[in-house]
Amino acid sequence: MFRSSLAAAVVSGLGILSLGIPVAHAAGPSGLIAHRAVYDLELKDASDRSGISGMVGRMVYEFEGSDCAGFTTNFRFVTKIDTGDSTRVSDQQTTTFEDLGKRLFRFETKSYTDNQLDKDVRGAASDDQKGIKVDLTEPHNKQVELIQSRFPTEHMLDIIHNAKLGKNFFEAQVFDGSDDGDKPLIATTVVGKEQSPATDDPDADKAGAFAKTPFWPVTVAYFNEKSTGDATPVYRMSFKLYENGITRDLTMDYGDFVLTGKLTKLEVLDTKACQ
Repeated sequence: MFRSSLAAAVVSGLGILSLGIPVAHAAGPSGLIAHRAVYDLELKDASDRSGISGMVGRMVYEFEGSDCAGFTTNFRFVTKIDTGDSTRVSDQQTTTFEDLGKRLFRFETKSYTDNQLDKDVRGAASDDQKGIKVDLTEPHNKQVELIQSRFPTEHMLDIIHNAKLGKNFFEAQVFDGSDDGDKPLIATTVVGKEQSPATDDPDADKAGAFAKTPFWPVTVAYFNEKSTGDATPVYRMSFKLYENGITRDLTMDYGDFVLTGKLTKLEVLDTKACQ
């Protein structure tokens, strides 16, 4: 979501059937379920340097597919930014496909400002002998060799796997095709102890059948690949993570400004059965 932010398949211990979810919605071997989540975004904080006096928006995250056929993610992130003198609308639209078995990742991201296309990045990444190979088709044809990296769904599964083991800190190289699609990021992940929703949990009631299901508080900080020492992250994201891959209560820290994302609607989608 955003970098999902997000491998060995993890068998889910979540009692999906006992929660009243139809068999068609049950998770596959990875434990992840198909879903569409809508988040309302608000500005939590902004420095004077940001030039931002207000920001609101909406994020829609749609995750579909299966362990055998691969997973498709459609993500849209729209914000209205007020600088005090003017306003502008930023619209990022991303589609990715990830095949866990074949270690194949395809991505396309289009970024707009006030309905004008700013950037179109498209490509595909796969394993090669030294790491991963990225074939870019937009904005230019280019091939890039990178160090071995996790793809977004693999990284999400890594987070869940480590959370189950009680391992509260780990680091990974992650490639998600963001920015110019030609470099990985270092993702440093901190996982808190499993918790149950409190009575005043801000968006737990929007999680439907999962409203009272335990979750892990997670924070992922993304750094440039060549960062050393006490480097500042490119951005930091915190969220509450369910064992099935659903997230809520987001905080996105971009350094000069911070956004919150509250889950407003969750729809569990049919999961395609493997043949």
